[in-house]
Amino acid sequence: MDAKLEAKLEALPTEPGVYLMKDRRGEIIYVGKAINLRNRVRSYFTRTGDARAFVSLLDKFLGDLETVIVHNEKEALLLENELIKKHKPRFNVLLKDDKQYISLRLDRKQFYPRLEVVRRYEKDGARYFGPYSSASAIRETLRVINRFFHLRTCTDHVLANRKRPCLLHQIGRCPAPCVYPVPEDEYRKSVDEVVLFLEGKAGELVDGLRARMKQASAELKFEEAARIRDQLRAIERSLERQKVATTDFKDQDVFSFHREGDRLLVYVLYVRQGRLNGGQAFPLGSQEFPDEELLPSFVNLYYDQGNFVPEEVLMPLDVEEREGLEALLTERKGDRVRVMVPKRGEKRDLVEMAQKNAEQAALERRRTKDETENVLRRLQERLGLRRLPRRMECFDISHFQGASIVASQVAATDGEIDKSRYRRYRIKTLEKQDDFASMHEVITRRLKRGQEEEDLPDLLVIDGGKGQLASALAAAKDLGVEGVDIVSLAKSRDLEVHDRDEESAQSPERVFLPHRKDPIVLRQNSAELYLLTRLRDEAHRFAITFQQKSMRRGNFRSALDDIPGVGATRKKLLLRHFGSLKRVRESTIEELAEVLGPTVAERAHAALHGHQDEDEADPIREASLADADDLINEKSEEGSPPGSP
Repeated sequence: MDAKLEAKLEALPTEPGVYLMKDRRGEIIYVGKAINLRNRVRSYFTRTGDARAFVSLLDKFLGDLETVIVHNEKEALLLENELIKKHKPRFNVLLKDDKQYISLRLDRKQFYPRLEVVRRYEKDGARYFGPYSSASAIRETLRVINRFFHLRTCTDHVLANRKRPCLLHQIGRCPAPCVYPVPEDEYRKSVDEVVLFLEGKAGELVDGLRARMKQASAELKFEEAARIRDQLRAIERSLERQKVATTDFKDQDVFSFHREGDRLLVYVLYVRQGRLNGGQAFPLGSQEFPDEELLPSFVNLYYDQGNFVPEEVLMPLDVEEREGLEALLTERKGDRVRVMVPKRGEKRDLVEMAQKNAEQAALERRRTKDETENVLRRLQERLGLRRLPRRMECFDISHFQGASIVASQVAATDGEIDKSRYRRYRIKTLEKQDDFASMHEVITRRLKRGQEEEDLPDLLVIDGGKGQLASALAAAKDLGVEGVDIVSLAKSRDLEVHDRDEESAQSPERVFLPHRKDPIVLRQNSAELYLLTRLRDEAHRFAITFQQKSMRRGNFRSALDDIPGVGATRKKLLLRHFGSLKRVRESTIEELAEVLGPTVAERAHAALHGHQDEDEADPIREASLADADDLINEKSEEGSPPGSP
């Protein structure tokens, strides 16, 4: 850091305000807000125990720093919002108002207002409802409104020039204000009811319609009363399909997010009058700054676009600017708005529901081919790989207190998990725990098979440190395998602050490379690190699952498991046919042959007779079972894909 920047850090004010980070070319790369500018900005440069990604990022990009002091948190939020929209910094949340967000627009100032489907918000005084999560959702909403609320659907030009009613009037779905003198007060009532329906305010809407129905009936306007009755029933059916989410019947927006490296997806769940009313996903890229800074910025930008401000805004984590955000939203709504971080109860359930929707939306928005290619190229450059790692495999060793040692192999093709190349291994050459020797055996078996089948990956990722990496490299050297890059990924140790490898001390993950003493440290929220850690975590999960399954098989064995030629399918057939293990034991060879066939039936009968006296040791039986185990082990394919017998 240069002396000029250090002097600015020393002179930072303690008041609330906004800070602008610039790169070495003077371009603004990030705009942030803080209650205390000095504490917030200086925290970025506090190296001790700080593992956040942007600490190392600032060393590379930061060239200058500016601050703007304001009176309070609310003013800081407003100024941050304006500066983000003006400068569009590369590391800020940029909520683009483009064609992926479909909404409904209602302008009360129009002569006989109508609903319009729009894809952009304008500050024109009109009401905007949405955004809607899908075109089908907005079509269903319009279908109900057009059928039962009777607003015009024609444009202003058609309204001014039409000479005769259209087909919608003839089928009773439009009062035809283009031709007939429809009373404006009656039409305004329909507009008000549409607003209540779109806001999800079922109670007010239903009560109002019932009052109108009774009034029409009292005035002997029975046709009008019947029409309102049908409208009321249809609306009630529509509202019944909406799931009741809370019992306090408030308007709520529920925010949550899902992060995959530098990609952040924010999901907004809409609750109106206690009922779920839909949701919308907002995918954002190149977001490496902390979640507790990005989320309030997103919320601020979201409501600045004219979206409906509810009574409560629920968030998954507490943020420093919560009180200021609450004051700002209260001012925009003109009524009290609460920003909450629920810890339990119905509101916490809503946050968890939004989180699940965020995860699902992220799953559906996988990286495009070009994006994945760029990630792989950055990984190749950062680790100095010889080939682009299109085919990656990761290995992990698992055991239980030194016993039941197994290994897993998981794979990724072009950055995506490839389960067709998953493999599971039982360690054959060891009887006690030795992670290094186990890794040597597994890598030897994998590379040997790859040589025979001409099927070698571009990159092997080993779960572990230098020892596991050395074992894998030794296995490759023993087989003479060249052209396959091998690295290992390990959690960092708790190092002292004065450790000479200070960057490693701050990173939760370290990548070890062959013939290099110090590890490579990838940025915490980078897509490259996410790809490696995701593969490593999947290998760990797969190994643990296989190890637990192996232990269960060892603990829960029956006499049928010791019969050569009788696998899981035939065992089920036997138990289904005879009803119990006791009946199977009591059956004759002829009865067993009806299920197993004559050859296997004879073997099964002989093996089952060996189990009749469990307390007596039978050396012949023990020898036959040992031979059977050897036969099974010889024929079992331990490197088979998941799900194979």
